[in-house]
Amino acid sequence: MRSRSLLSSPSSSPLLTEFETPTTKGTSWFPSKELWAAFLVTLAGMVAGVVLFTCLKRQRSKKGKRSLKGFNLKKLDLRKFHWEELQKATQSFSKECLVGSGAFGNVYRGLFDDEQVFAIKKSHFDSYQSIQEFRNEVELLSRVKHSNLVGLVGYCEERNQKILVYEYVPHGSLLDYIVGRREPLTWRQRVNIAIGAAKGIAHLHEGVKPSIIHRDIKPSNILIGEGFEAKVSDFGLVKSGPIGDESHVSSQIKGTPGYLDPSYCASYHLTPFSDVYSFGIILLQLITARPAVGNPRSQSRYHIVDWARPSLERGNVADIIDANLLREPCNMEMMLKMGQLGLKCIVKSPKSRPTMIQVVKELEEALEDTMLSFECKQEQRVSSNESIDHKEEALSFSINGIGLEKFPAENDGFSINNANMQCFDVNSVIFSERDDLKRINVGTDGAHHNTSNV
Repeated sequence: MRSRSLLSSPSSSPLLTEFETPTTKGTSWFPSKELWAAFLVTLAGMVAGVVLFTCLKRQRSKKGKRSLKGFNLKKLDLRKFHWEELQKATQSFSKECLVGSGAFGNVYRGLFDDEQVFAIKKSHFDSYQSIQEFRNEVELLSRVKHSNLVGLVGYCEERNQKILVYEYVPHGSLLDYIVGRREPLTWRQRVNIAIGAAKGIAHLHEGVKPSIIHRDIKPSNILIGEGFEAKVSDFGLVKSGPIGDESHVSSQIKGTPGYLDPSYCASYHLTPFSDVYSFGIILLQLITARPAVGNPRSQSRYHIVDWARPSLERGNVADIIDANLLREPCNMEMMLKMGQLGLKCIVKSPKSRPTMIQVVKELEEALEDTMLSFECKQEQRVSSNESIDHKEEALSFSINGIGLEKFPAENDGFSINNANMQCFDVNSVIFSERDDLKRINVGTDGAHHNTSNV
């Protein structure tokens, strides 16, 4: 049969031409040395490729996230809080203790047994991708210490919770004052807040290595402490800045509409100048007390930059300043300088914007110039008033005891013209202990006429 002939004739079998049996040529069933060598080379290449891919992926992850691993939280100068004490301090995280909320979690006021008060940020479960990401943030924030930054006191990671404990800042946020939930700020308070917040952001950019980009600078994240000192808060979006020759870090767009740098939104290139842009918006808000953007449900599109820029470029700050500032003597010159500095911070090209160090310097110089100008005007006013007072002293006198103020005297006396009253030239006035007019000595000829209890 044909099938039999195929089996009996190994040389004709297509299966046996590749792998011949020992009976045909006496060779082994195992692959040859050449095949083994090719296999090993291929395997080695695959392993090398996997290793290289893994290394590149880790390096890229490091560059993008700046993950700081290998540290021990116990070595940090931070207090480790227990879940039970946080729960007790916040009355089981009750609404009565809630002082703020955001995309990353809620903030509670916590009163502890030792009478200390802290702000407790209880993060949402999806705020961090992993416990390692939470620990990275704790480590990063532990390096940030500045009087104009809200200080991290400790943390809690028990029961799968991710909780940060900060110093408590008592007077709310800048947003509360801008939208009118609190008493309007004076101009001096606004300048003080601007300088303090700028110093805090500058420390993030220049005072720590690697630098830190906040990514969410806005009024609600600038808290007001004692003496109206500004403290930058909420570091939930912070990201390490460029290192070495890097010009930027690549990042997903995160932040708050109205304060987001358009350049960052267009390129995904994050730099410290993105924080500068956001701060420029805040400077405009400090002089205008206006929101950054209009209501999304409103048909008319509004942005504070488009609204304020024309007046500031004309040098006419009076058209846009907060009406509350007009209730007191104010310095229009410095208001204009602050507004124009805000415009510098929001120019299109990030590299053309000032650094936060330069922003601090310009604000302080503007304040110093204003104070010098104010002191000069005060000296001129005092000098002028002294001259006027000296002239009035020669021509007038006071009878405060009977509720009269200064009035001009004619020659060496004064007249009271009234049909029902006798006109006297007053030489002296004597008062009783009750401050009532007791006696008036009158007369131009030296005679004395007495009157009582006028």
